[in-house]
Amino acid sequence: MSQKKIKAVFEEMGKVVVGQETLINRLLVGLFTGGHILLEGVPGLAKTLTVNTLARVLSLDFQRIQFTPDLLPADIVGTMIYRPKLGDYEVKKGPIFANLILADEVNRSPAKVQSALLEAMQEKQVTIGEETFQLDQPFFVLATQNPVEQEGTYPLPEAQLDRFMMKVFVDYPTKPQELEVMRRMSNLDYNYEPKPILSKKDIAQIRQEINQITLSETLENYIVELVFATRRPLDYALREEARYIQFGVSPRGTIKLNLAAKALAYMDGRDYVLPEDIKEVAPDVFNHRIMLNYEAEADGMTTRFVIDSILRKVAIGR
Repeated sequence: MSQKKIKAVFEEMGKVVVGQETLINRLLVGLFTGGHILLEGVPGLAKTLTVNTLARVLSLDFQRIQFTPDLLPADIVGTMIYRPKLGDYEVKKGPIFANLILADEVNRSPAKVQSALLEAMQEKQVTIGEETFQLDQPFFVLATQNPVEQEGTYPLPEAQLDRFMMKVFVDYPTKPQELEVMRRMSNLDYNYEPKPILSKKDIAQIRQEINQITLSETLENYIVELVFATRRPLDYALREEARYIQFGVSPRGTIKLNLAAKALAYMDGRDYVLPEDIKEVAPDVFNHRIMLNYEAEADGMTTRFVIDSILRKVAIGR
């Protein structure tokens, strides 16, 4: 039943968003496993539209926060407001108290604001004054970065990047998709209201079912081998790649790859993980956790090239 509903989610999303199936897939993977997604792509690729539509299809509260240099932590989590007539303080909750949060251009705000968001992501709770509030579940953050304009930005530190389950790159649409976007959006009367498909109860049930997906010991070891290949590339005959890797994937990356592969298998209607599931989602889990050195930048080496080499050279059952 859940797989039918998930298929219906993609169909309903397609009535509003053209293409972006991979983005929608990764958003659902994060949502179903309690992970958060960092998105990188140029403006105009329907990121906000996709998340807003997904919130409606999943019957979830949605808030978009535009990160700017003058944003304060209180603008995100909320603050205490003094009431003169009553002589006390009232808690005013911020936009973080929603199920789906779109943190737009998260690298445009200073470290204190970024930390406020990331603390809420990690702890699933917010403290305002002396009160601590649990965030409603599911709680899912999609943060975006603009790869074009880097002037006046505050890049996320590596330790904070690691808190995101995946970093997903959004590419331009294909020619047929671009044509469909143009036709659809140039119709000023087009205003389709997406129908709710899943509820919070459905999402909670899906999370429990994903927890029952089987991952064989061979594939568990394969995930560990992939992670260790990023830390000790010379042990895996990755001599060229070893020149460029400064830091490898953290243990959090091992956990997230396991969960993402299970979610992928579940959405494909299987109760077991295939090697292809791991290989498909590994780049999204790894690409913000592998840190390259200055030599890599000078030689034009990319993280994706390193990941592809690892996936190609590290054998299953090594």
